[in-house]
Amino acid sequence: MARKKEYLEEEVIVKAMNLFWRNGYETTSMQMLEKEMGINKFSIYSSFGNKKGVFLESLKCYKQKLNKLINQLKTSENGIAGLKQYFYDFIEFTKETEFGKGCLITNTANEIGEDADEKIKDALTKFTDDVKQVFIQILKQDKTKDNATIEQQADFLIISMFGLSSATRIFNKIQLYNYIENIFKNN
Repeated sequence: MARKKEYLEEEVIVKAMNLFWRNGYETTSMQMLEKEMGINKFSIYSSFGNKKGVFLESLKCYKQKLNKLINQLKTSENGIAGLKQYFYDFIEFTKETEFGKGCLITNTANEIGEDADEKIKDALTKFTDDVKQVFIQILKQDKTKDNATIEQQADFLIISMFGLSSATRIFNKIQLYNYIENIFKNN
């Protein structure tokens, strides 16, 4: 007779997501996952396959949490001002203490090498591309811009987002706000 799970997968994945978010994919060990998730290695393997499986589920969880901000942006009719507000809202989204945790996607992208698992690289790329498409959608509200300009600006903004994500980990709110103001100075 199979044993009944004594945990909710959604709850343990939130715990794992926060662990990966703080420590990174490479640094997080199975022992750390066991302790943080409050379940044993057998349960982790049974539910998620392996560390990579836990991480990929954590990325889905992270995307669900970030989607609250992204959905606000998608419905914004404020063009550049809406994008700027998304950047400010992101700072609050990352908060853990006085400083933020960065972005799970950015943190992972910064730590993995070119020999990283293809499924993880693909998940990071897809996530980033999805956010960029939302940026494009908002930039298209300005009917004076051609598609090439919009594409360039979306690239600039997604790369700026990566910078902001990393910066939330070590810079104070005033510095982060100055960064955002300068990103949007000429837009």
